[in-house]
Amino acid sequence: MGTRLKVLNAFKALHRTRVAVFKDDAKALSAARLKINDEFRKNKNETSEENIVKMIKMGSDVEAVLREGVLQMEHVGDKTLLLRPRESLLLENVPYCDQPRRKS
Repeated sequence: MGTRLKVLNAFKALHRTRVAVFKDDAKALSAARLKINDEFRKNKNETSEENIVKMIKMGSDVEAVLREGVLQMEHVGDKTLLLRPRESLLLENVPYCDQPRRKS
C-alpha cells in the first residue's frame, strides 16, 4: 500500500474514532476535528519516508488511545457525573469472591 494511502487511512480512522468517542458532544467533536486537521496540515509537506512512517504510527497509537481509553462523562448535578461508556468498552463482568477457595 502506498504511503499516501496509508496517511489517508490514518486520517480517516482518526476522524471515525473522533465521531464515535465524542458522540453528542459538539464542542469536543469540533475541537478534535480542528486538532486532527491542524496536525495533518502542519505535516503535509513532509517528504522523509522515515518521518512519515513514524507519524502514521503515532496517529494509529492516538486513535487506539481514543478508542480504548476515553470515556464520556456529563455533569448532571452539582457534584454528580453521568458516565456514558461505549459498547466496545464494556467488559463481561466476572464476580469477585472475597473468600479464598478451600483446597479439596
